Amino acid sequence: MNVAGGYLQAWESFWRDVPDEPGAAFWDSEAEVTAAGHLPLFEGYADDTLPLVDLGCGNGTQTRFLAGRYGRVVGVDLAAAAVERARRADPGGLAEYRQLNGADAEAVRALHAELGDANVYMRGVLHQCEPDERGPLVEGIAELLGVRGRAFADELAGAAKGVLMGLAQQPGGPPAKLAAVFAHGIAPGEVPDEAIPDFFRSAGLDVLEQGALPLTTTEYAADGSRIQVPTNWLVAGRRG
Repeated sequence: MNVAGGYLQAWESFWRDVPDEPGAAFWDSEAEVTAAGHLPLFEGYADDTLPLVDLGCGNGTQTRFLAGRYGRVVGVDLAAAAVERARRADPGGLAEYRQLNGADAEAVRALHAELGDANVYMRGVLHQCEPDERGPLVEGIAELLGVRGRAFADELAGAAKGVLMGLAQQPGGPPAKLAAVFAHGIAPGEVPDEAIPDFFRSAGLDVLEQGALPLTTTEYAADGSRIQVPTNWLVAGRRG
């Protein structure tokens, strides 16, 4: 998420180049196997009368699904090309979409001033941040939550590295959708499993629940099954 570096350009080029169709990105699984599985873990903690911010919304697949469950949903992404994709895929305007760097404290404060306390949904964004922006990103989440909001975060587990390396080192090379990610200079950073909840605690939030789930990707193994990558999830917020 370091706008001064090349990462923003990498994401812009990725979202410009990836085919404009559902499931074209490696992680862009249907909401029915992604956000729908996360909601039962989150709903018991979140006030659904609050707005929800989908942080790192990409092309908005999960955002549109979440818009059917919350009154106001705002998808935000660092890359303008992703935001443009999300808007095109949502002609009915189920959700709102904006370009925003979640580690930009001033921009996040302005969004919180507009929305009030909000819930936050985030998948895999910490692993895609520059290391020095991970703390500020979670501090931004804490700002968006305020007192009443709750966050759901799902991040790659340490074991995901072995899965991704195994895919990359296949005799025929990585699956096409994963190769497209690597070709744009995008690769997940290594964040220890225990560091993720620590980021939230350091931002003044309580970790209310946590667990493990597989991320179902849009690529298939040789046996025809969906490739899955291990992730860890948590729910965080300020105890009432």
